[in-house]
Amino acid sequence: MTPAVLIFTPIFLPVVTELGMDPIHFGIVMVLNMCIGICTPPVGSVLFVGCSVSKLPINKIIKPMLPFYAVMVLVLAMVTYIPQISMALPRALGY
Repeated sequence: MTPAVLIFTPIFLPVVTELGMDPIHFGIVMVLNMCIGICTPPVGSVLFVGCSVSKLPINKIIKPMLPFYAVMVLVLAMVTYIPQISMALPRALGY
């Protein structure tokens, strides 16, 4: 996840700040996107490590994980389009 953050942040941060998006909100959305990316195929390093630790084939793991993927995408959509969800705690702390 770190290489992707190091590559994409300097590219996208000036664009989103120019479009009026809060940098903290952008960081939260980006981290959520990256977390979904490391849990889902084709990259899915967390998924592959979990399969190797549990000694289960990947095709046995994917189908039970589908509801969790749906929830992750739903949460990402909510955080992306309703910034108050992700910005409540930073604003309460004075950011």
